[in-house]
Amino acid sequence: MTALQKGSIGSLLIGTLVGVVLVAVVFGGEAALSTEEFCTSCHSMSYPQEELKKSSHYGALGVNPGCKDCHIPQGFKNFHLAVATHVVDGARELYLELVNDYSTLEKFNERRLIMAHDARMNLKKWDSVTCRTCHKNPDPPGESAQTEHKKMVTEGATCIDCHQNLVHTEAPMTDLNASLASGKLVLKPEEDDDASDDEEDEEDEDAGASSSSSEAKSDSSDEDADADDEDEE
Repeated sequence: MTALQKGSIGSLLIGTLVGVVLVAVVFGGEAALSTEEFCTSCHSMSYPQEELKKSSHYGALGVNPGCKDCHIPQGFKNFHLAVATHVVDGARELYLELVNDYSTLEKFNERRLIMAHDARMNLKKWDSVTCRTCHKNPDPPGESAQTEHKKMVTEGATCIDCHQNLVHTEAPMTDLNASLASGKLVLKPEEDDDASDDEEDEEDEDAGASSSSSEAKSDSSDEDADADDEDEE
């Protein structure tokens, strides 16, 4: 074996070893950065962690999900999404942790909406892949729910478009399609306001009907009184 061949084999072995080490570092680093201990090392994330433990998602069917199960795509085929999440979102959240005051829950709540919206937008872009890891082929009962789920095929909707505020303290629901189109946060119309308007309209109609009924009764009473007077004459 010539010196050139020995050198080539040596280079190949070194390259292979370096590649294995790099893969181990990347995968090991991603796993380490996905632990709940790491996520909650930032004080602000201790609030959502407590909310998770009090939610219906925690302990359901004997499963205790952590931060990564919802906020970091799992599996080899989603590894690029996990890395991008750590690099992009992680760097941003670290910066915001340094420049914002999250010392109290009240101060955390001042930014809750924008943080919730950012998380929702990630799920929207991933087609709610972390939701689908547990909720495979959901088949909800009821005609209304079935109709809404058909939008996942007909309109390209995804779980997070409708299922918001399931785990953490409620933040106003956001319209993710409109937000994507406009490039900024767009709130969903509040259904309670519409329902309230409908109730007010119904009350007005009922009040109008009652008023008309009272007037009709009054007119009828007047006519009866006139008739009685005529009989007496």
